[in-house]
Amino acid sequence: MRVLAVVLALLTLLSPQAFARTNHAPSAPVDLTVGDRARPLNVEGAPLFGWRPVDRDADEVQSAYRIRVHTAAGHPVWDSGRITSDRQEYVAGPELSPATSYTWTVRTWDRRGAPSPWSAKASFDTGLRDADWGAGWIRRTTAELDDYTLARKDFRLHAAPVVRARVYVAASHQYELHLNGEVVDRGAAFSHPDEGYYRAVDVTNRLTSGGQATIGAIYHWYGGGQGRPAGEPGLLVRLVVDHADGTRQVVVTDASWQVARGPWLAAPQRNSDGGDYVEDFDATAEPLGWNRPGFDASAWQQPQVVGPHPSGVFTRLQGQETDLATEVVAPQRLTKLAWGAVVADFGRVITAVPLITFHNGQQGRRIGLQAGYLLAPDGSVSRSAADNQNTDLSFAYTERAGEQTFRAFTYVGFRYLEVAAGDTDIRAVLQHTAVAPERTARLDTTEPRVDAVFDLMLRSALYGAQEQFLDTPTREKGQFLGDAVDISTATMTGYGERRLTRQAIRQFLSSQERYWPDGRLNAVYPNGDGKRDIPDYTEVFPGWVWEYYLNSGDRQLLGEAYPALTAVADYVRRHVDPSTGLVTRLSGGSGAYQYGIVDWPATMRYGYDMDTAARTTVNILAVDALRATANAAEALGRGDADQLRADASALVTAINGKLRDAGGRYVDGLRDDGSPSAHASQIANAYALSYGIVPPESRIAVADHLIGLGLRMGPMTAHRLLNALADHPDAVVARLTDETGPGWANILARGGTFTGESWDAPETGQSLSHSWGATSLTEIQRTLLGASVLTPAGSTVRIRPPQSGLAGASGMVPTQRGPVSVDWHRTGHGFSLRLDLPVNVRAEVHVPAGARYSGKGEPRLLDRRDGYAIYEVGSGLSAFRS
Repeated sequence: MRVLAVVLALLTLLSPQAFARTNHAPSAPVDLTVGDRARPLNVEGAPLFGWRPVDRDADEVQSAYRIRVHTAAGHPVWDSGRITSDRQEYVAGPELSPATSYTWTVRTWDRRGAPSPWSAKASFDTGLRDADWGAGWIRRTTAELDDYTLARKDFRLHAAPVVRARVYVAASHQYELHLNGEVVDRGAAFSHPDEGYYRAVDVTNRLTSGGQATIGAIYHWYGGGQGRPAGEPGLLVRLVVDHADGTRQVVVTDASWQVARGPWLAAPQRNSDGGDYVEDFDATAEPLGWNRPGFDASAWQQPQVVGPHPSGVFTRLQGQETDLATEVVAPQRLTKLAWGAVVADFGRVITAVPLITFHNGQQGRRIGLQAGYLLAPDGSVSRSAADNQNTDLSFAYTERAGEQTFRAFTYVGFRYLEVAAGDTDIRAVLQHTAVAPERTARLDTTEPRVDAVFDLMLRSALYGAQEQFLDTPTREKGQFLGDAVDISTATMTGYGERRLTRQAIRQFLSSQERYWPDGRLNAVYPNGDGKRDIPDYTEVFPGWVWEYYLNSGDRQLLGEAYPALTAVADYVRRHVDPSTGLVTRLSGGSGAYQYGIVDWPATMRYGYDMDTAARTTVNILAVDALRATANAAEALGRGDADQLRADASALVTAINGKLRDAGGRYVDGLRDDGSPSAHASQIANAYALSYGIVPPESRIAVADHLIGLGLRMGPMTAHRLLNALADHPDAVVARLTDETGPGWANILARGGTFTGESWDAPETGQSLSHSWGATSLTEIQRTLLGASVLTPAGSTVRIRPPQSGLAGASGMVPTQRGPVSVDWHRTGHGFSLRLDLPVNVRAEVHVPAGARYSGKGEPRLLDRRDGYAIYEVGSGLSAFRS
């Protein structure tokens, strides 16, 4: 009996419940970041630390953390002590010395108080303050409107080994930084000169002690454009070299530098929107070796020195947090035309610069290059303005003798590239904002057309994210507020992107400060055409900031933005007509945008009644602006939330009382005389359902109205239709997979590879590369994969597989706290769900009633409703089956 008792006791210890009760200490944290960057070199202000806790146990959370900061030499600088908190993102450290290298490490404690080992050390550098540069802005004296300037400086390195070297660089508008004949960085900063950016580059391994060295740069200034303030030409460089013997060398831009005109010929502008110029490069005028020691620059000019930074118009610089990733891509197909030209097909529209190697250059021979979106009937690249957004996409290159390579300086969007010479190697350098490949969302469903549409959106969003969010990489190249909101929404959930969104939000905050004391924001910013707005773009700003906070947990930026959010709320409040309770003639815009753009291009309004004074869409967006500002007030502990919610509620009451017809559908607005519009557009009704305006008893009727209309909203706003139909996933799938009517599947069916400005873009000459159509990938994740973020930083997510529309879906959604993986399937009457959550994340899981749980965690039943059982589960693997 004693033996049997021992055996039974051992079996009890080995049971799953016993394993669940066994606690293992967490492993060392991983994925350490400062401001969402793994190894930043220009951190300004207090560093914002982030990490990912690791624990093999299920249902684990972080209960505490401790951070230590050391100098690069290992001397302690700061110790947070043990902090009881689940925060693992944007944890503020101490103020530190500028332009200094540091290391840091972190450990965490699990829910039962067990500590992890210390993480591996990560490093970062602090940036420069404006007063720390000790360098002067220089430029070449010229009146050219398209200014390419070469600048160089020779110097000798000390004999002691180089232990640390950093280059800090800023330029207006673009630069290419050279060191001893090699390109070490490229950058663009299309900002106002009092809101400029600089970059920092680690060049420690590119310098050899005791020898001659040359630092050089090409800067490109080309006046104002849609997304580019004119500013003034200028280059600013500071190179700091630390040697093993404790000495330091500093090389800065000053009067001792030499400058010369770059080998680009004068050329016309590509269009009147973006204001780019055609690139016409003359290799016979290129001073070979200009960026290496020993070059004879005696004929070069002394630069004009504007003055030491800050000086002139260049009054403020900030460390640029964003990076551009580049990849050399080869064409998928080459075709030689009858007259000898070669056409390269890259298989999809890309945002890139041509990269052409001429193997047997002939001195002085001029070669034409033509990029474009479509082919002409004869197989050449179409030069038609209607096919290329009214943009001249040509390049020109004058050869020198021998082999040589041309890499264009400024990107455009194109699929095809025609080169008027046969003995060439044709490639392109694809570029986009840098994202982590392992954080790229995945989707695989039982409907291939949904997967293809998702991939289209994912790719389009990324290619529209450059040094700023773009409406198109070809025509305007401007960061429109509406476009930025749409693209950012897609990149945040599609790639886990944060830095470009944070930069863009701050830029639009600056636009309000610069131009709009009444609370509006600029329609495009930064921009070269000054003060202009679109009212409903201003209205979507608070919701965007709140969406960023939900995805990131970045409380600091939410606090920065809060005064601007309240200014937007006051802006819409001032336009409420007391006689109707509705926002009426919301000030702003002009022409087709006055009082609100609604949708764009105009054909995408599908008959929306623009003669209304109190527009339904504008009023619904006002509700969202008030609610989002109230959410921010609550999160920050401000006292404004109750009044903001009351004002939003009053506006909802007015909308439902005055902007519906007898059948409960939402009309487009009220006219000046108070009479309602007779038109009940899809966008008015989609907004009402998507933004939670529709009373419960009317939701089915409004949804039926939306479904019956098919798709009568443009790519800019169509995600709101999918969101409105979230409870009708079969209708969502129908909209995504319709190959004959307007929509994404129709783009693919007609050979498109990038979302367009409008569904009829091929017929109307609109842009064939507008990323705002990519926003709906977020709705695919939420409705068809069934994964959405509920609380800041993704600390709580909802998993709710749809009950119709698809037989199954699997995929991954990147969240701030790690990847959330979902795999669900229905077969006959059965259902299965597998879910993998990161440590420190909980999920609200909706599964068919009767589904059984399996896993090592301890699920908690929260509710049963609408045919679902709703559980709460913690980190690790969970499975449900029925």
